[in-house]
Amino acid sequence: MKFTSHPNSGFPHSSCGQYSFTDYEKNERSLQRCKCSGTQHDWEVDDVGPDLSEALSALRERFGDKSQKGRVYLVGTGPGDPGYLTLRAVELMQSADVILYDRLVSNEILEYVHDAAIMIYVGKQKGYHTRSQDEIHELLLQFAGQGATVLRLKGGDPIVFGRGGEEMDFLRQRGIQVQTVSGITAASGIGSELGIPLTHRGLSNSVTFLTGHSRDGGFDTTAELAAHAKQNSTLVVYMGLGALPTLTATLQDQGIKPLTPAVAIMKGTTADQRAVFAPLGELAEAVEDAGLKSPTLMMIGEVVSLSPLYPGDGARADVDSHTINAIFGKGFTPLSSEDPSIDLEQGTERLSK
Repeated sequence: MKFTSHPNSGFPHSSCGQYSFTDYEKNERSLQRCKCSGTQHDWEVDDVGPDLSEALSALRERFGDKSQKGRVYLVGTGPGDPGYLTLRAVELMQSADVILYDRLVSNEILEYVHDAAIMIYVGKQKGYHTRSQDEIHELLLQFAGQGATVLRLKGGDPIVFGRGGEEMDFLRQRGIQVQTVSGITAASGIGSELGIPLTHRGLSNSVTFLTGHSRDGGFDTTAELAAHAKQNSTLVVYMGLGALPTLTATLQDQGIKPLTPAVAIMKGTTADQRAVFAPLGELAEAVEDAGLKSPTLMMIGEVVSLSPLYPGDGARADVDSHTINAIFGKGFTPLSSEDPSIDLEQGTERLSK
């Protein structure tokens, strides 16, 4: 039996977030994920169960009147491909009492969660948040307060534009022990996937990570771009799809050449990944023509030209996952805990010693 959260079908995002007890096989977990494309969720589940208080009651029954507070782990799952998971992440996914997971955590990665876990979806995307950040803070606090081991599961690295620092600060101020487990951040994982080094002698002696979202939700990094707009540097922009026209125009205003190689990668490292190569001056138009959606990462700099997928100076290319796999000899075969060649139990036992 798994206690899993899902929004009530047909309710607006701002008022959903109910919970239900659901017994299902691992291959049916995708039915618990939101598939909405508008202002309402689209869940393929029928029953709507009790609210958060019942989840807390379940934990009280499990731990009794235990006065000792639990611990929270902020865990990164890497850029998407389960092959980028760390052994420490898998160990915690197979032992935590409660797991709060984000939109960027794939179903293939959730396969590693043990069946007794309480799972709560707290994903966000532009314009639609199942839970506000303050609500997520409170959920972590309440579950840890019941003595549970709580896993906050995030895509990428939890402290690289993952708001992990805010969660650490909130919980530590309230006496909750917190530990961060790093994941491979999207820039490193996707760069490796496409054969793009973030630095390279003679082409790039530095790399800068920027976010396309400011604190108020807009894009206001002109001063930062001016400081980092260098021809011998690599610029990686997270969550910048909506601000791409402004970003590319600002970079050119600050002196970056319009023909500078650039690429936008949607759902990097996953079976649905797609990469659009174009010179900086045409990147926004090329991305719009390709219809890329979030999550999309941008990489800008001469190092992009080192990718075997690079179409040549001034040219464009729209590359799908099949082409990427063919060129790099990679088949998308997620790791399986049942794969006899992978001794996860031995690996996680070694970590606990």
